[in-house]
Amino acid sequence: MASVLEELSKDRTAVRSFAGDWSGPELLRRAAGAAEVLRSVSNAGVAVPALLSSSPTSIALTLGAAFSGRPLAPLGTRLTPSELVPLVRGLGTAVLVADEANERVATDVAAAAGARLVVVDRVAAREPDFVATTPDSVVMVLHTSGTTGQPKPVFVRDAAVFHRSRAYQTGMGLAPGDLYCSTGGFHHTGGIGMLFVAVACGAGVVPFPRFSVERWREVRELEPSAALLVPTMIDALLEAGALGAVDLRALHYGTAPVHPDTLRAALDALGATEFCQAYGMTEGGPISILDHADHVRALAGEPGILRSVGRPLANLDWRLDAVSDDGVGELAVSGPQIFQPGPDGWLRTGDLARVVDGYLFLQGRRGDTIIRGGENIYPLEVERVLELHPGVREAAVVGVADRRWGQVVRAVVVVRDGAEAPAAADLAEHCRTQLAGFKVPVEWVFTSTLPRNAAGKLLRRDLGGLGG
Repeated sequence: MASVLEELSKDRTAVRSFAGDWSGPELLRRAAGAAEVLRSVSNAGVAVPALLSSSPTSIALTLGAAFSGRPLAPLGTRLTPSELVPLVRGLGTAVLVADEANERVATDVAAAAGARLVVVDRVAAREPDFVATTPDSVVMVLHTSGTTGQPKPVFVRDAAVFHRSRAYQTGMGLAPGDLYCSTGGFHHTGGIGMLFVAVACGAGVVPFPRFSVERWREVRELEPSAALLVPTMIDALLEAGALGAVDLRALHYGTAPVHPDTLRAALDALGATEFCQAYGMTEGGPISILDHADHVRALAGEPGILRSVGRPLANLDWRLDAVSDDGVGELAVSGPQIFQPGPDGWLRTGDLARVVDGYLFLQGRRGDTIIRGGENIYPLEVERVLELHPGVREAAVVGVADRRWGQVVRAVVVVRDGAEAPAAADLAEHCRTQLAGFKVPVEWVFTSTLPRNAAGKLLRRDLGGLGG
């Protein structure tokens, strides 16, 4: 955190909100006030669970928690009490922190978890008296999204945050003078995690409590120069004619690839904005980056690049384990920005991938593989092809039992807004132009939304119950 302290000692904007600006020194003073609050309710060395929306106070709490040895563990504010209580208990804490916006659900969670609720909606300024952290200090605790079971805590250490920041600084060009606006939930690595990245790079932060088209239009007044959006948000903003409302130097996106048509429309709306896709996970990242030059190549005649997650970063070691005959294996990575590697120093991501010309193409999660008549089918590969169809907004595929083949492919499709639902035969033909015949879905379900958890991750296990 030495780089964070160094950058915040400089007199430039560190936080900008509709309530006004905080300079770096002012944010440090607010963080000192937050640390004082946390010292009064929690012991050093114990993570502090929190239900917070993105705000200047939540940023001060995050930094104060890290510097005082009481790392914040923000939890998803869209989770239910029954989902939140085990997470609070699992941290072994006697306190739960919340802001006024989340006080109601926090009251129920604290009571059920046997924790004391502390509501903090603002913090006073104090003179900082922080003790320097060490490379091994835990500075925040994130939770995995729980798509395959109970969310697990990930303890993020000082050294990993430093290297994560440098990786994003190189990949996105974040620099002093930038104002970074993340639309990711505060509990997410794209929220609180990118807060640390921005501050360590000398950039200011623009809190964004919860995404909506109208709120995006409003944030123009705060003049962010870089932002994080996910492709579904980009599509929603384009449909509302609002993406260009904010004049961005850089647009960072993740969680899913961008459709070539979406990219063209976004570049038209944003003009000179540079695009960057980053691939990582709660346990660490970025692992790979698809930079702006790659996006330009895609539009110049190589759209297949957009189905990749870019090239692995130079400071990472990586490999594919248990590679099948078709070149697909589980991606394992080792490097300084990996938060929670295994005992041997490697993080086995659970993501299946193949490498083509140095680019990583994800094929789905380990365990999601569909086996049809002895042939492996990787859901993500089929989904990426389906989403290239002009009438498809989102698609997900799953294997369903079949007496003859063992499994066959079912596709669940969300039609693009304003488009006529494509015929199943047309979608199948579209797939045949880019996929082997055995990978083409034979069952089709059309729906308005895909099943997702509170973090927005696809719940593939719920797809089998649709249609049929």
